[in-house]
Amino acid sequence: EDLDVKEEESEFAMRNFPAAVYEEVPPYPEGEDGSGSGDVGNTHLLPLRAPGPRLGENMEAYVLRPAMRGHTVQCRISRDKRGVDKGMFPFYYLYLEAADGRKHFLLAGRKRKRSKTSNYLISLDPTDLSRDGDNFVGKVRSNILGTKFTIFDNGINPDRKNFFPETAQIREELGAVCYETNVLGFRGPRKMTVIIPGFDTQNRRIRVQPQNEQESLLNRLQRGANQGLILLQNKPPSWSDESGAYVLNFHGRVTRASVKNFQIVHPDDSEYLVLQFGRVAPDSFTMDFRFPLCPLQAFAICLSSFD
Repeated sequence: EDLDVKEEESEFAMRNFPAAVYEEVPPYPEGEDGSGSGDVGNTHLLPLRAPGPRLGENMEAYVLRPAMRGHTVQCRISRDKRGVDKGMFPFYYLYLEAADGRKHFLLAGRKRKRSKTSNYLISLDPTDLSRDGDNFVGKVRSNILGTKFTIFDNGINPDRKNFFPETAQIREELGAVCYETNVLGFRGPRKMTVIIPGFDTQNRRIRVQPQNEQESLLNRLQRGANQGLILLQNKPPSWSDESGAYVLNFHGRVTRASVKNFQIVHPDDSEYLVLQFGRVAPDSFTMDFRFPLCPLQAFAICLSSFD
């Protein structure tokens, strides 16, 4: 169930219940925003903003390409709950925030109806969110408990390959997200583990195309077969005596307290922010990411957090 409305109504109460909320801490002083070329090893500074897609660029290729090293891609997610079904099955729209202040549409997502588990479809077209449409680019599917999510591209399910031409591409797993309940229960922020394919010597993403469940990213994680994979984790908040709560530094990009606000960090450096997500209005969220994530992976991880 979406607890957004309850969060807004009880924010004051949550402030007095430490670990129940990720708050924002003050941003950098003016002129000290840390802008610079950053990557792992230059972690306390905010890196340069990444440029958007070029005019006429293949958008499917763009959303699958990892962010430029040393740059941050700043985005915003808008949630649309209007309409008969959108209260239960909202639409989500991802926009790139350009340096000139304009927003450029990148991806749309919606929770699929009549699905046994949480299943989000992702499209390149905000008006075409059909599984069979030409703009279908990927999906996120959860397990029965809603604690583990797998991110797929638009390839076919290997179990159904006999129903497709031999030239049809078997789907790739682009990532997986595992949630663990906080010791405080649902009131506290969840622990997140993110698994994505690594890169080969040519700096290309390693293809993970399981033919069965045993070859899946989640199964490999469970077996400890992590070769060729990148494991990421959420950054735990630190205690602030001043605000009387646990806080994370979102560098001015998040303005509302929420248990859904999170930061994902690189395993080699807990200060290297790979992805951060947080609320700025009841139905508006910022999503900023860096290498090694691509736009589709980052958006899919955030969609999983809405469950």
